[in-house]
Amino acid sequence: MSELVQKAALLKQASFEMAMKSTEEKNQALLLIADALIEKTAFILAENEKDMESGRQAGFTDSLLDRLQLTEDRLAQIAGAVRQLTELADPVGETVESWTTEHGLNIETIRVPLGVVGMVYEARPNVTVDAATLCLKAGNAVLLRGSTSALHSNKALVSVMKEALELSPLPADALQLLEDTSRETAGEMFKLNEYLDVLIPRGGAGLIQSVINQATVPVLETGVGNCHVYIDESAQKDMAIEIALNAKTHRPSVCNAAESLLVHKDWPYKNELFEALKQANVEVRGDETLTENYAFITPANDDDWGQEFLAMTLSAKTVHNTQEAVSHINQYGTKHSEAIITENDDNANLFYRGIDAAVLYRNASTRFTDGEQFGYGAEIGISTQKLHARGPMGLKAITTVKSLVRGNGQIRK
Repeated sequence: MSELVQKAALLKQASFEMAMKSTEEKNQALLLIADALIEKTAFILAENEKDMESGRQAGFTDSLLDRLQLTEDRLAQIAGAVRQLTELADPVGETVESWTTEHGLNIETIRVPLGVVGMVYEARPNVTVDAATLCLKAGNAVLLRGSTSALHSNKALVSVMKEALELSPLPADALQLLEDTSRETAGEMFKLNEYLDVLIPRGGAGLIQSVINQATVPVLETGVGNCHVYIDESAQKDMAIEIALNAKTHRPSVCNAAESLLVHKDWPYKNELFEALKQANVEVRGDETLTENYAFITPANDDDWGQEFLAMTLSAKTVHNTQEAVSHINQYGTKHSEAIITENDDNANLFYRGIDAAVLYRNASTRFTDGEQFGYGAEIGISTQKLHARGPMGLKAITTVKSLVRGNGQIRK
């Protein structure tokens, strides 16, 4: 029996146990995990350094190395997010709706775990903990399949979490890491309908499309982030500049960072905006109007408008009105997060109505599209699809529902 099938079978059995666990039991396990992550910091960082060194030798970009790296501070934040999960309401057992039919049947729809979640992701060791603990809190078992580039880190994190589960009321088999990272085994995982209830891919466009195209297991799709900031003619100067800088430079390697900037042709503070971007060492690739006026802006090509740079690079375009901005975003956006900076209510309402995206902002940075920032705790991903869940996915997004029907002898005639 292969590693994949063996671990998937253990998960399926553990999922039945997980569905019966109380909130108190799940929270106890999460607190043990949080404590263990702090206690084993030195071990985890040493294993992470092996991945970092391999990444440096392989010529990984700075943004990829940033996503791969764990530090003492980042581990403390990860553990803190796990503790925060214990403070959140448990969605399992929540009544979604209830009613009584004309036949006297009482029907109650309640939230229940999805079952076994297969998580497929790239070089983000923090996702290992986020996905595991979110799934456990929502009563699920979880199969983690990370990338080869983070294998030492993932093995260390999962071993620490499983040791904590051994001391908890939860089955340790509810958490498994697929250590075979070959494409062949990944392809088998995508078709493991007998054991997996859902797949959640989290990473770049290539990974996500690979899962969508190959999987027979249902996919809860997360999306790449070609996020835009549109500055209209009424935008306040300081607010617009600060938001544009924050959205691009706060952490450029993540999916909610801005990758494209749209500026109304009559906004009077373009010089200050682009000078601020230059001072922040942002490479701007602009349209003809911008390259004619700013020597440091290089010409954008057609690919740049749809690019998720994940780096200190930004495409920029001048537009004539909000409708043109909306049309551009709908053409090139990835349905993730889009922002308008405006004092004009009509423009804001047109932006809200016209753009097809999971999250829309007025006068705020796209960097807030995050489970913790939304109050969900650590997120399992940001969904850009329209079925089941959309936007940052917290605990409720990894549950489903079932109906409980209570009668007193009714039969259908």
